[in-house]
Amino acid sequence: MEKDELKILAQNLANPQGEKGIEIAGMMNETNISMTLESIKTLLIEDDEHILEIGHGNAGHLKNILNRAQNLKYTGVDISETMYNEARKLNKDFENQAEFVLYEGKKLPFEDKTFDKIFTVNTVYFWEEPVEFLNEIYRVLKKDGTFVLTFGQRKFMETLPFTEYNFTMYSNSEMEQLVSKSHFKRMKISEKEEDIQSKSGNETIHRIYTVLTIKK
Repeated sequence: MEKDELKILAQNLANPQGEKGIEIAGMMNETNISMTLESIKTLLIEDDEHILEIGHGNAGHLKNILNRAQNLKYTGVDISETMYNEARKLNKDFENQAEFVLYEGKKLPFEDKTFDKIFTVNTVYFWEEPVEFLNEIYRVLKKDGTFVLTFGQRKFMETLPFTEYNFTMYSNSEMEQLVSKSHFKRMKISEKEEDIQSKSGNETIHRIYTVLTIKK
């Protein structure tokens, strides 16, 4: 891939826009699905809970969440208007249980202690003020709530050609340090490995990622 193509890919991974954004979001949903499903499983979703996903993309995995328990409510937030529209279109069948919210990426537009469970997959690289944003997540999470943060580890992410463009990468210890600066104090690390198709070509790459379970 040429440098300009890598830049466009990086921009659309951070904030998908237009037709190219829809195409890349479809690819993201496929390549990230195992990370997403692992994150959903780790939440241990129970009946009557309200789930928040930060950076929902096209939300092609929504059915998997809603099938996990009875009487669930889902809210997804995203900075991309393209993804907001695409997720609503793809998930029209679930509009009684799910809502999608467009936001500016810094302040979560919800009341304190709104959600039982919160998760996010592959978004932390783009947080401008990560400690402040973690505190926003803390604010909207209920007292005994769970937050699952899933990310590709630095040593893996640095092997990808597009991550040199506006990605902030973290090792497990760097992420632990970051979280400890926020209001959150309790966390558990689970490391995962898998082989996936690359985003920028047809080769298979070995991904190492972390599922961080954080408690209030």
